[in-house]
Amino acid sequence: MDKNNENNHDNEEIEIESPQPLLESKVSRLDDVLNEKLERAFHKQTSQLLFHDIAKIASEHDPIDLAYAATRLPSNARIVLYENLPDMNAKVSFMINTTSNTRSVIFRLLGDQEIKEFVEEMPSDEAVKILDDMSDRRLKRVLDILEPEKCKRIRQLRKHERNSAGRLMTDEFFSFHMNTTIGEVASHIRDNPGIDLARSIFVLSDNDELAGYVPVRNIIVNPPFLPLRHVMRPVLHTVSPEATRDEVVDIVERYQIPTLPVVDENGKVVGVIVYEDVVEAMEDIADDTIASIAGTAENVSEHEPILRRYFWRAPWLVVTLCAGVVTSTTLSQFSGRIWFAFVPYFVPLISGMSGNVGLQCSAILVRRMATGELSPGAQWDAIWKEIGIGFLIGSTFGLACGIVVYLLNLYGIQHAGSDPLALGVLVSCGLFGACMTATVLGTFSPFFFARIGVDPAVASGPIVTAFNDVSSTIMFIFVARVISLWLM
Repeated sequence: MDKNNENNHDNEEIEIESPQPLLESKVSRLDDVLNEKLERAFHKQTSQLLFHDIAKIASEHDPIDLAYAATRLPSNARIVLYENLPDMNAKVSFMINTTSNTRSVIFRLLGDQEIKEFVEEMPSDEAVKILDDMSDRRLKRVLDILEPEKCKRIRQLRKHERNSAGRLMTDEFFSFHMNTTIGEVASHIRDNPGIDLARSIFVLSDNDELAGYVPVRNIIVNPPFLPLRHVMRPVLHTVSPEATRDEVVDIVERYQIPTLPVVDENGKVVGVIVYEDVVEAMEDIADDTIASIAGTAENVSEHEPILRRYFWRAPWLVVTLCAGVVTSTTLSQFSGRIWFAFVPYFVPLISGMSGNVGLQCSAILVRRMATGELSPGAQWDAIWKEIGIGFLIGSTFGLACGIVVYLLNLYGIQHAGSDPLALGVLVSCGLFGACMTATVLGTFSPFFFARIGVDPAVASGPIVTAFNDVSSTIMFIFVARVISLWLM
């Protein structure tokens, strides 16, 4: 009973309430106020007043808030803000929480010795993330002057691929032999204040292999003479240093693990991934996914110049432009035909409706693939369900739209053709055919993209939208032709 309560307590600690403000929140208001203060300060007429005001702002606000605010400033203003931070701890916090572009700007204006100073003040895993934004030649110079132990840790972490468990983990953690007493553990933790205390302490066997873990709470509530083996729990989930960032997020999110051990092929702990690093990885994945779905390669967290953002978006839209040309060319081929006279009136309706149907299918499947909910064995079941939903949508909306078009033309509200019944049947069948085409395209495209090694999120962006416009228009023309021959 106590163990279950402790498990529940551990899980409760790492649950995060995340309200969903759209535009208005306490943090967003703070960002706006801080940005306004910085803009006023940088518009001072003299450098003396400017530096005075910037120094005052830097001392009054949290460096994390300043790190976010820096993304809205011009490049030359970011280094001024950094230099006016009150102390080295503030500079470390600023550099950890700001964006890659801001770090690159600041690195260009800092000396190797100053970079060395704040790198030695931060955990090794955070230092690796920051040093990734530096050129290889500059990185080598900085590593050569670092304290040897710190340099060794950073080099070890840099051996792993980006976006892998080896890069997410920290190699600074507490682990003890299973016969170590709780009192000895507490004493060792007190003697090493530089190592962050995670929510779990790992227990090792005689061969230094991972044998279990002890929640930090158990160190507090149990007597100091008790060995760790009496209070340890089994470790149910581990990852290798080569595991991908997505695998780590899937495991931590599903099992609500506060600290995930990283073990080598011999079962020895080489690092620990804490929940805070997983949350940061989830934010990065979300940013990448949103950008892919939107059809852009831009960094959504960075305030970039308009021209640069234009060049990030423009290449994706070439596909949409080409699809529009193909659609208009297809329509022009049937110009002047009697049966085609009323078709253009309904092309926007068909394209809009079928486009949303296809986008819903692909977006839902992409989400399930991204969160790991869609296993390989469940793919065909998901495909048939989406096709079934598409069939129902096409049938109901096609019938409803056909009836509406029939009534509008019957009572003279709409003047699309001479035969209201023929128009109703045509629109009904055309919409059904277009929705089914869009459903098939939206359902199979994410799996196709994943199979050829392309991010499936791309499938719900401009590419599928463009192909859907072409395919749904062609399907509608085909149905119109068939219906016209049948009625004639």
